[in-house]
Amino acid sequence: MNSQGFDGGRIDSLGLDENGAPVVVEFKRGTAAGVINQGLYYMAWLMAHKDAFRHLVRDRLGVSAASQVLWSAPRLICVAGDFTRYDAHAVREHRRSIDLVRYRIFDGGLLGLLLVESAPGSFRPALARRQRREREEASDSGGEVGKPSRPVVPSIVPACLQDLYAELDEALTTWGEVEVAPLRHYIAYRRMVNLAKVIFRPKHEVIVVYLRVDPDTVELEEGFSRDMCGIGHLGTGDLEVRISSASDLEKAGTLIRRAFEAA
Repeated sequence: MNSQGFDGGRIDSLGLDENGAPVVVEFKRGTAAGVINQGLYYMAWLMAHKDAFRHLVRDRLGVSAASQVLWSAPRLICVAGDFTRYDAHAVREHRRSIDLVRYRIFDGGLLGLLLVESAPGSFRPALARRQRREREEASDSGGEVGKPSRPVVPSIVPACLQDLYAELDEALTTWGEVEVAPLRHYIAYRRMVNLAKVIFRPKHEVIVVYLRVDPDTVELEEGFSRDMCGIGHLGTGDLEVRISSASDLEKAGTLIRRAFEAA
């Protein structure tokens, strides 16, 4: 939904991300001072006019999409030719989910985009990263060292899969900063876009992961990986991976790394 006007200005682009969260996108040429503040002003307007946004979503995307807007995780994406170190610092200090994206235009009209800074906003930190930080803090304060902290996992994770999920969480976040969004039916892992969606099947004690990987580039293995192109399923990601053991998780390691690099 491009160039949405209102009484306080005009938003360059306004829409929903893969998880149903509202997104404000601001575009600027060159190194644009004030782009973050302008974007935050538009986000504040959006959060104060939820009904107007729902009506817009309903008209463009339908009633179902309008009823499932994820208001707990609004996003701001600023796209510019470059950013200053002050911009990067401001993003890291802010409570909102903000992505700074640098663009480059190459010969032949090709456009390149590079994520240069990202702040997770209201999403929780990765489970493994939080546990590592708690152990470091305990060590620094003279507390008991070496004793693993008790995992605090999202309520969506069944008890029978919590240990396996903790290992999967670490595998999904080990390659760099990743935002983790526990939603109603799944947990999304994302950078600029989702790299994985995690769904739980407690009856079979299996974790199903949809990865941002092209199935045509993978040697599929029955019972472990499946091509989901053209098959309706919850969330996004064309490669399904079923994880029921540590050995499955080890096999999935290369695929997870590829999904991280593609996100």
